[in-house]
Amino acid sequence: MAVGIFDSGLGGLTVLDAVAKRLPEVDFIYYGDSANAPYGVRDADDVFDLTKAAVTKLWDAGCDLVILACNTASAAALRRMQEAGLPEGKRVLGVFVPLIEALSERDWGDNSPPREVAAKHVALFATPASVASRAFQRELAFRAIGVDVEAQACGGVVDAIEDGDLILAEALVRSHVAALLRKMPNPGAAILGCTHYPLMETTFQEALGAGVKVFSQADLVAESLADYLARHPKLVGPKVESRFLTSGDVRQVSDHATQFLRRRIEFEAA
Repeated sequence: MAVGIFDSGLGGLTVLDAVAKRLPEVDFIYYGDSANAPYGVRDADDVFDLTKAAVTKLWDAGCDLVILACNTASAAALRRMQEAGLPEGKRVLGVFVPLIEALSERDWGDNSPPREVAAKHVALFATPASVASRAFQRELAFRAIGVDVEAQACGGVVDAIEDGDLILAEALVRSHVAALLRKMPNPGAAILGCTHYPLMETTFQEALGAGVKVFSQADLVAESLADYLARHPKLVGPKVESRFLTSGDVRQVSDHATQFLRRRIEFEAA
């Protein structure tokens, strides 16, 4: 069986690309809800309802494990889905857990008291909904002390990426970085808290400066998933054909995905 990867649009392709390279023996079914993107401007209940429907679609497609490759969905829906109870044999994982582990220098299951960590001043770039949820700050505070997090809601970036307008996306990224640096002039680390943003990682790094360590989630998620599947091998069954599903315009989404990954990607209607 395949592992499901869900995103509100195309951003999760950065995660898919990384995990496919790390786990070439695993098949994946990707679902991008482009018809309802972006999620980052929606309220928490709306994001929850859309995410639950999308995950159910991937379960119906044969996936027992689904990765929410969308920070907004992870922040607004993951905990609620898990607390409500999942169908027997089904699992849902989010993308910011590996990031929290990297910054807090401890495993997610480590319940020891919070302690000081290397990162003291952290810039967080995320969607308006993710920033409003404060999920990142809440989870980090459980595990680390003395960390100053300055969040910047990056309105418009996801829309520009989904529309294939990378010139506009680059201009918006530089504007949002400048706004954050006015609030926190010397961050030691920066979080790209949306899976669309690694597509603009070079622009983020240039705008922030070489001295700022930029954490991008794709590779962290790939390593975390490899470890998880090694511990839960039954979640990956006989091989099936990898597929790309979308709720949006199939041709347009396929063309934009091909542009982003620089290899031909063919989506089909979900």
